[in-house]
Amino acid sequence: MSGSELAARVRAAQAVDREAFDRRAAEEAERLKAEVRDGTFDNTEAIVGLELELYAVDARSGSLKRVPRGLLDLIGFEKELGLHNAEMQTSPQPLNEHGLVAQEHELKANLAPALDRTGRDDIRLVSDGMWTVPPTGETATDYLCDSVEQDGVRIATNMSDAARYHTMANTDYPTGMRVEAPHVSLSADTVMPESLITSIQPHYQIPHAPDLPEYFRYALRVAGPLLALGVNAPFFPPDLYDDDADDETIVEDAWLENRITVFEDVLNPDDDGAADKVRFPPDFDSVEAAIDDVVADETIVPMDVEAGQRFDDAFAHFRHKHGSYWRWIRPVFDGPTEPQANARIEFRPLPGQPTVRDAVSFQAVFAGLLTTLTSIEHPVRAMEWETARENFYAASREGLAADLTWITSDGEETTDLDHVYGELFEAARQGLETQGLPTDAARRYVRPLRERADRRITPARWKHDHVAAAVDQNVPLAEAIWGMQSAYVDHQEETLLEGTFVDWL
Repeated sequence: MSGSELAARVRAAQAVDREAFDRRAAEEAERLKAEVRDGTFDNTEAIVGLELELYAVDARSGSLKRVPRGLLDLIGFEKELGLHNAEMQTSPQPLNEHGLVAQEHELKANLAPALDRTGRDDIRLVSDGMWTVPPTGETATDYLCDSVEQDGVRIATNMSDAARYHTMANTDYPTGMRVEAPHVSLSADTVMPESLITSIQPHYQIPHAPDLPEYFRYALRVAGPLLALGVNAPFFPPDLYDDDADDETIVEDAWLENRITVFEDVLNPDDDGAADKVRFPPDFDSVEAAIDDVVADETIVPMDVEAGQRFDDAFAHFRHKHGSYWRWIRPVFDGPTEPQANARIEFRPLPGQPTVRDAVSFQAVFAGLLTTLTSIEHPVRAMEWETARENFYAASREGLAADLTWITSDGEETTDLDHVYGELFEAARQGLETQGLPTDAARRYVRPLRERADRRITPARWKHDHVAAAVDQNVPLAEAIWGMQSAYVDHQEETLLEGTFVDWL
């Protein structure tokens, strides 16, 4: 798509009547509530799915690389924000032994030929939390901030050509378009800095849609402990660090999951004049309240939405509005046909993981936890929302070193990490067995994460230790980070499809 065509699409979005769009979304939300009450969004069983984002690097140098759009189409991956991004989604499957096996096999079935095909063009697809090596001959600052003005519209040079991405930089909403982290300060004219980060996103479809608030309440309370296990983004590209900080201080002050702050800083307003779009969500008293929260969220990019032939096109404006409802855990209501209509929880805190099995382990453990905690009405339900939120942000900064609060099955409060994860993993195993998995199979999904907790090691800690050791040997920070990243990619090349992160240790 040419720059003038893209600019025309952005201007078309700018011309949409925001108030009329919001009225349509609110009207559709009322119809959606009626369908939920009528049972249209119920399922006979729990169902799971997974989104997996990757970025591309040069197979020889390890530096970030733009993926030709034709190649992305050829391997069957979806476009994401940056030209270096790719995304795949699994088909929804029942939460049982065969469904989880199908999830893992589908990921491998798509990744294996994609890796082979991109390899012919010297491209390596990487599953990670944040890239750190910019394209050869460019700085990360230039790559993330490069933009042009086309017919009065600001367009990011290295961003995919989806009009909604570019419209975010051309609206009245005061999107921050910046990054603020320890010793990092970046300001851009577009939301392109968000393309630093990549994630996995497990989905859990609720059997009975009106029960979504109960499942959602538990999802918020396991968010901190699960994020602490999954942290994988302790370092930025080296040229983003401030010149006035020494290498040892940068390493010492590093947060272990900078993906959280990047997403919030880039998309949230940089003043107090508007509500944050990216945030830890509230508890909901009813499924209707969850739908109302989407409706009440400020619209950034209203667009003329054409109704198609899908069942959920009856809620097309609501669905479009939901696309910028950026909560770390969020309710989703959709389905291409009426029998496939579903209400689900999308769990968004987790960064990309070192291997497929690690990603599926998080998916299985999350699903197992929701199954057990809701069925036994676990006392952690009574944890204050503020405590769950504090757990979440503490985990993003410190990983497994964070002081995480949990309420045990006996109703007692604890911060003992072994007790916290002992209960979590036991509940996850029980939930998977409740769904028909044999004990050995359930333990197979839990084991990769249990070993992280037992060893007090995460991908972020592995990266941090690697860089810290190099800096201690007087290796310049940039070389230390790039050396760590090269080691990460090399390990992943050997284990992505058939191993786990703990195989690296």
